[in-house]
Amino acid sequence: MSTEQSQQETNNVENERVTRSRKRGFTALAAAIVIAAAGYGSYWYFYASRYVSTDNAYAEAEVAAVTPAVGGIVAKVNVVDTQFVHKGDVLVNIDNTDAQIALDRAAADLALAKRHVQSYLANNDGLTALVDAQEENAKRADAQLQASKADFERATIDLKRREDLVRSGSVSGEELTNAQTAFEQAKANLDAAKAASAQAHASKLSTLGQKEANEALIANTTVENNPEVLAAKARFEQAQVDFNRTVIRSPIDGVVAERRVQIGRRVNIGESLMTVVPVQNIYVDANFKEVQLNKVNVGQPVELVADLYGDDVVYHGVVTGLSGGTGSAFSMIPAQNATGNWIKVVQRLPVRIQLNRAELKDHPLQVGLSMEVTIDTSRKVDDETLQHYRTAMLAE
Repeated sequence: MSTEQSQQETNNVENERVTRSRKRGFTALAAAIVIAAAGYGSYWYFYASRYVSTDNAYAEAEVAAVTPAVGGIVAKVNVVDTQFVHKGDVLVNIDNTDAQIALDRAAADLALAKRHVQSYLANNDGLTALVDAQEENAKRADAQLQASKADFERATIDLKRREDLVRSGSVSGEELTNAQTAFEQAKANLDAAKAASAQAHASKLSTLGQKEANEALIANTTVENNPEVLAAKARFEQAQVDFNRTVIRSPIDGVVAERRVQIGRRVNIGESLMTVVPVQNIYVDANFKEVQLNKVNVGQPVELVADLYGDDVVYHGVVTGLSGGTGSAFSMIPAQNATGNWIKVVQRLPVRIQLNRAELKDHPLQVGLSMEVTIDTSRKVDDETLQHYRTAMLAE
C-alpha cells in the first residue's frame, strides 16, 4: 500500500469520526431543547398560567385621625407614640373650665324657660277671668250710654219746649235757664258715657289680645314640649356635648402614631393631634402590572410574604377589590398623553388583599412594610369565606 493510500484512509476515518461527533452534538442539542421546552411548558401549565406575583406591595390600614371637636388648652396627654390603645381609652383632656361655665349657664336658661312657660299657663287663667270682667264692664258702659242718651233726649225736649213758651211769657227766665243747664249737663254726661263705653270696649279688646297672644305661646303644648323649653333644652344638650368633648377618646383599637399634641398647647377644632393605626386590621395594596390582571378577580386566594419575617412566615388572604384607577390617574398632576411626545409606560393598578386576622395576630405587621404577593387565579374562595374577609375588612 502506498503512502498516499494510507493517508487517504486515515482522512476518511477522521471524517467519519467528526461526522459521528457532530451527529451526537446535534442530537444532544435537540434533546436539550426538547427537555427545556417540556420544562417550560410544564412550568407554564402548572404555575405561570395560574399565578401572578409582585413585590410592589405594601401593608396598609384605614387609620383614624384624632381631632378635637372643641377648642381649648390641653390639660393632659395620656398616651405616647407606639402605645397600644383600646376604643374608648382617654387620649387627651382639654381644660373644661369654659365648657363647665357654658353648661351651667345653659342649665339655668333651661330652668328659666320652664318657669316662663309655667307662668304662661298661669296667666292664661287670669287673662280669661279678666276678659270676662272687661266684657261685663263693656256691657255696663253700654247701659250707662243708653241712659245718658235718654237723659240727653229728655233734656233736649224740655229745653225746646221752654224756649217756645218763654216767648209767650208762660215760663219764667229762671226755668229756661234751669232747662239749659240740664241740657248742658245731659250733653256732658252723654259725652262721658260715650268715652266710657269706648274705653271699656278698648280695654276688652286689649285684654282679649293679651289672652290670644298668651294662648299662642302655649297652644297644644305642655311645659316639656313647649318650643321655648325645647330650644333651651337643645342649647343645654349642646353645652353638655361640648363639655363631654373636652375628653378625647380613641375611636378604635390600635397603635398611637404621629402624636403632635403637648400639654399647655391651645388646639383648634379639627386640628390633627395624633393618629391611631388599627394594626389588627392591616390589609395589603399590591400594585400589579396591567398585563397581569386579565385573570385577577375578587375572591381569589393569595399567599403573601413580608420582608419583616422572611419566607418562614406565609400569610394567606383574599382579593377583596381592584382599584377604580391607576396611581398615575389619581396623581396631583395626571399624565396628559394627548399632548407632546408620547412614550408608552406599563401602568400598575392597586389590588386590595385582606389578610387572615388570626395569622396577622400571630405575626403583626405595621403600615408601610414591604410584601411579596402571589395570587392563584385558578381558584376562588366560597361566598361564606369571602364574606368573612369582607366583614374583617370593615371591622374596627
